[in-house]
Amino acid sequence: MAEQPLSATTHEWASDHLYPSTQFVHAGVDPDPYTGAILTPVYQSAVFVQESVETYLQKGHSYSGSANPTVAVLEKKIAQLEEATAALCFNSGMAAIVATLSTFLRHGDHCILAKGCYGTTKEVAEATFGPLGVAFSFVDLSHIAEVEEAIQPHTKLIFSEYPTNPTLHLTDLAAVSALAKKNNIKHVCDSTLASPVVIRPLTFGVDLVIQSTTKYYDGHNMTIGGAVACSSIADYNQIFRARSRLGSIMSPMVAFLTLQSSKTMPLRLVAQCNNAQQLANFLVQHPKIEEVRYPGLPSFPQKQLADKQHSHGLYGGILYFSVKNGTARKQFMKDLRRPWSFGANLGAVESLISCPTVMSNGNMTQAERASFGISEGGIRMSCGIEDIADLIYAIEVTLKNL
Repeated sequence: MAEQPLSATTHEWASDHLYPSTQFVHAGVDPDPYTGAILTPVYQSAVFVQESVETYLQKGHSYSGSANPTVAVLEKKIAQLEEATAALCFNSGMAAIVATLSTFLRHGDHCILAKGCYGTTKEVAEATFGPLGVAFSFVDLSHIAEVEEAIQPHTKLIFSEYPTNPTLHLTDLAAVSALAKKNNIKHVCDSTLASPVVIRPLTFGVDLVIQSTTKYYDGHNMTIGGAVACSSIADYNQIFRARSRLGSIMSPMVAFLTLQSSKTMPLRLVAQCNNAQQLANFLVQHPKIEEVRYPGLPSFPQKQLADKQHSHGLYGGILYFSVKNGTARKQFMKDLRRPWSFGANLGAVESLISCPTVMSNGNMTQAERASFGISEGGIRMSCGIEDIADLIYAIEVTLKNL
């Protein structure tokens, strides 16, 4: 006799309202109905056997190139954490961006992109979609009048970053979303550098949120992945079909690992944000530092907007600073002391330093970077969860050698 599934709802939830930390642990996940396993199984299978034509897809899955049970659980979790109707997972953050752009942009269409956006997003726009007849305008989204002026008759998307990478410019998400809706334009927001712990853009009227799950959802430098969280099921269905055409679904093992690591995101983010705030306070007073950008600093130009939009008084785990002598940046990287590491990722428990001019924005010209506010001496910090005393001391020793 076949084993019967166990009930996954033997014990009912005490409340319909769960606080954020509880949500991050349990959202989208139920014990396995057959074994009672508290962790979602890894369905490492390309194909799922069907019983008949009449019952095709009755069990929900056929081929993992389109949908997979492990991935589906992570998608349900991300949808709940981002306050979305539904979500889709991809094999990278850029795959999520490409699928979204290819869903809504056609020859003759126009898209407004955040000025100073992630370098590879800009490259995809210009080198992949530009030759296909899609036009892009790079606009400072912090000025709503400039956004309105940039709208054209064939504008289909406004693509914001919250915040921009690496300069940390913020967008008034509600204002841009209202302008987009007024003009029948979709507002897409890449919120990778913030995470849903700091801000949930869909609650401000954004239509689609993109996450590189490689960053804060993973938080341990283990996996490469991406996600799109949709406010509309119609948008979800269109992007689902695009993902199948592009063959860019997340793998089951990456989904499994991300399901586990995302549970501790609130704990990690609080520690990372606190470290970033204290490092910003240290750097802003250092004589060898020319500029420090961090939304938690009183000197940050958009501090008031950050206070209005951010949750729990958190300002993110990323900060950007410039050394006074731009050429000293290379010496800074060479002399960098542990526990800091020189690496391209962000959002993990290990603290990382990166050089935007050769990493995230290395595919831009010096003039382009300067127009976006990226100086030749610019350095991006991704704060981990190490003790703040060790992090500050390591930077202090590094700066002494400049």
